[in-house]
Amino acid sequence: MSWTEIVIEVARTHAEALSDALMEAGALSVSVEDADFGTDAEQPLFGEPGMEPTDAAWEHSRVVALTPIEADQASIVAEAAQAVGLVAADVVFTLRAVEEQDWVRLTQSQFEPIHIGKNIWVVPSWHDAPDPQALVLELDPGLAFGTGSHPTTRLCMEWLEANPPVGLSVLDYGCGSGILAMVAAKLGSTDVIGIDIDPQAIKSAVFNTERNHCDVAYYLPDEFAISGHAHTFDVVVANILANPLKVMAPMLSGRVRPGGKLILSGVLATQVEEVTAAYAPFIALSVWAEHEGWVALAGHLPPGQA
Repeated sequence: MSWTEIVIEVARTHAEALSDALMEAGALSVSVEDADFGTDAEQPLFGEPGMEPTDAAWEHSRVVALTPIEADQASIVAEAAQAVGLVAADVVFTLRAVEEQDWVRLTQSQFEPIHIGKNIWVVPSWHDAPDPQALVLELDPGLAFGTGSHPTTRLCMEWLEANPPVGLSVLDYGCGSGILAMVAAKLGSTDVIGIDIDPQAIKSAVFNTERNHCDVAYYLPDEFAISGHAHTFDVVVANILANPLKVMAPMLSGRVRPGGKLILSGVLATQVEEVTAAYAPFIALSVWAEHEGWVALAGHLPPGQA
């Protein structure tokens, strides 16, 4: 089966409404892209749950609607334009053919091995490891967050590589796919715990950990509370988002044992001051590294301080 894409370039003010209208008019799916992608005018957009609403599209947006090849694309555009108060004749669109493809093979081709830090490779199962002697994680893209491709995951992995937790206990809070917990285990941690609020993430992490022959225990928060496991750790890492990190400041700081370290990511460079302020009563944090507008914060709890 083949499809046809309708491609419309619009101002930001119309992008979201036009997308909804195209779906109502018969589009199978709609996406919004930065029409200036790959140029000097490209505009990155950042956001997270709980933040004040921000622009949901780019100043110069491209709306792409997928339709059946036999559909009347002109009628779909005209109906959508009318629904959002635009003059149909003023809405310029182009059509692109989308041919039937081996979607599994195409999707797999988009995920190549990822080199992180000095000696870490994240390798999908359909690839061979470029360097079998490196620290290799076999990890396929899935439902749980964390394949090493996002800057925040990369920053945390690089911190662990630069500060290998040999013989130390590590807590990965918000473990997602389990990638940070597995890195800690492969770097010599003898006691690694992963916690996540999402049962699907726990299932994914357990599967990935067994595949990679790592020793990590995973829990939902309530399960961990009654697990009988020690509740403080030499290293606590949390790669979440700024707002939940601020809310969890007392709890996460309380998981760090005296002399231990806390590493946080999921924080934009513009959010550093507010996050460090939330943790200031418990532990002093500073920027360890920054990548693509995201930062990793690190702090040390002095011995004797609890």
